[in-house]
Amino acid sequence: MNLSIRQIITFREVMRSGSISQAARSVGRTQPAVSTMIGILEQELGFPLFIREHGKLTPTPEARYFLEECEEIIARLDRTKQTLSRIRSLETGKLRVACHPAASGVFLPRLLTEFLKDKGDVEVALIMRSSGVIEDLIASQQYDIGFAETPAPRASINQTDFDLECVCIVPMDDPLASAPVITPEELDGKPMAVLFEGHPTATQTEAAFLSAGCRFNKRLELRTSLPGLQFVAAGMCYMVCDMITAYSYLLQSDTVSKLAIKRFRPRVSNSVSILTPGYVTHALLSEAFSNYLENSIRTMQAEILEVLQG
Repeated sequence: MNLSIRQIITFREVMRSGSISQAARSVGRTQPAVSTMIGILEQELGFPLFIREHGKLTPTPEARYFLEECEEIIARLDRTKQTLSRIRSLETGKLRVACHPAASGVFLPRLLTEFLKDKGDVEVALIMRSSGVIEDLIASQQYDIGFAETPAPRASINQTDFDLECVCIVPMDDPLASAPVITPEELDGKPMAVLFEGHPTATQTEAAFLSAGCRFNKRLELRTSLPGLQFVAAGMCYMVCDMITAYSYLLQSDTVSKLAIKRFRPRVSNSVSILTPGYVTHALLSEAFSNYLENSIRTMQAEILEVLQG
């Protein structure tokens, strides 16, 4: 049996109207074409759908039963069309995002809030993990998008890399807050908050001090830079931190007057990446958020640069 959606819809219109000619007008086809289609449908089914007498069509009991089945098929088709339309317009679906600690507190939740505000039926799974764990989650296709510090390239991961400039955070009432650029000489022997030993930004920062012949006074060692903002605001230390943490501070208006964001030289880099699984076709929703995240990172860079130049 080989039935088409067009045959089913046409049959329903004949049943509704009780007339081949009226059904032909409803489906936009000629009367002979509709008659032929119903005849072929009866051949496929193996039983008559109508008794044809004196130019009139009388549905058989089998036709009425078949109509119930057709109504269910058409209703399901309509629901499917609506679902596909919502998928196409990114109104429904599932999105799994894994984020490293620096972006998990403020930056990524804010982006997701903006991205999801007109997508009420989108389900999101958001977890915070270390960059190394995120890399494995993406490579094994357990998550759709990862945002992490840049890993070594591997075939099972597609990545878009961003080389972000680290900045220096100082108290707003500190004399260094008016300096256009801060160097190790200005921070010689001053208490510093720094990430854990072995982290690339911590290693680069300490190397900058040593290269300048300055004393690196590591007062506070942190797992993430975000708590360091509170220590700097309290006047306990200074901090060279990643751009995402600095931008998160700018997004939090309640602390904006307490800290100054300054350029630090020599340049300390923090490389981050958007990670997606390799070897798979990505969902439209995943691609859309990946593009949204990429544009937001570039916007962040521009806004931080404006602050540094201002």
